[in-house]
Amino acid sequence: MRYVYLDNNATTAVHPLVLERYFSCCRDLPGNPSSIHWAGRESRGALETAREQVAGFCGCDPSEVIFTSGGTEADNLAVKGVAAASLRRGRHIITTAVEHPAVLGSCLFLEQQGYEITRLTVDSLGQMNLADLESAITPETVLVSAMYANNETGVIFPVEAIGAIAARHRIPFHCDGVQAAGWLPLDCRSMGISLLALSGHKLHAPKGVGALIVRKGVRLHPLLHGGAQERNRRAGTENLPAIVAFGLACRLITASRVEDSHRVRRLRDKLEEGLLLLWPGAVINGHLLERLPSTLNISLPGARVDTLLASLDLQGVAASSGAACSSGTVRHSPVLAAMGISPETAGASLRFSLGRDTTAEEIEYLLEIIPAIRERLQIGGEGEGGW
Repeated sequence: MRYVYLDNNATTAVHPLVLERYFSCCRDLPGNPSSIHWAGRESRGALETAREQVAGFCGCDPSEVIFTSGGTEADNLAVKGVAAASLRRGRHIITTAVEHPAVLGSCLFLEQQGYEITRLTVDSLGQMNLADLESAITPETVLVSAMYANNETGVIFPVEAIGAIAARHRIPFHCDGVQAAGWLPLDCRSMGISLLALSGHKLHAPKGVGALIVRKGVRLHPLLHGGAQERNRRAGTENLPAIVAFGLACRLITASRVEDSHRVRRLRDKLEEGLLLLWPGAVINGHLLERLPSTLNISLPGARVDTLLASLDLQGVAASSGAACSSGTVRHSPVLAAMGISPETAGASLRFSLGRDTTAEEIEYLLEIIPAIRERLQIGGEGEGGW
């Protein structure tokens, strides 16, 4: 049995050069970046080089990069930090119903503290209505938070248009760019993004590192206290090996992004066409054009998602049901529910997320095993099939 990894939206393999850089940092840079002796200065130099690499990756000034433990912390810092710094202006935040749990959870926390949260709906293709955003803004609005691309469906939001609306009303715009980074063009300056969340392990860097870009002029209160690191916005000794690895990963992806996106899109389309042909009634969830080149969310009717995932796993294929699968349990996706997709269709939905290491041979293998999986679920399965 061969093994095929198609869950790159969950996490990616660490690039060999990035891994080498991580271990060399552990070995050769023992100093604390805050120390003033030679070892500290060497570590500080490596830290600032990584900051420059991340800044170049996302179109901002190095001074605007705050290193975090990952995308979840970056989203929490953005939403809660802006809210805490904007009490005199108001207590209203606008987001969408399909955001990552890090954003939705932060907003729920603030709602329990007395903030008003507007959660914009999306249409059946997963797209938001810009007119709804415009009409939701009030004099009390202190933040607009909308992701660049959805982690389950890959649907891309009109980030530049969102940024323009927020700027016109002088409201900071926070964008969760975790899934889009590395696949789509990214420039905070031209796109009107005030705060951008990134995660290292979605970019072939180690887990446990990320960044929040905070454009100059944006007021933000820290979540962590106790040190002056990261310009007093994120206390605690920096995770230097992971940060320097993250910086290198950003530099490597910048050089290959366009070529990688084109190649992976062709593989994704091959997989999509094959599944639609091999599984009658299969349905693509989300916009067919405005989506990440790496992501396919598809419903395969006649079987539950847990059975489908188990059947694929037995054949060595790693996929997921999106963000809805956690701790060994599967529940209906809030993202698909927000799109108006029926529980039956959502209950048979799979997310295949390709990566830079995905090969044509792996896609062919997956398509080869699908007919046998379908036949088994159709014939036996104790009521599982329903064909």
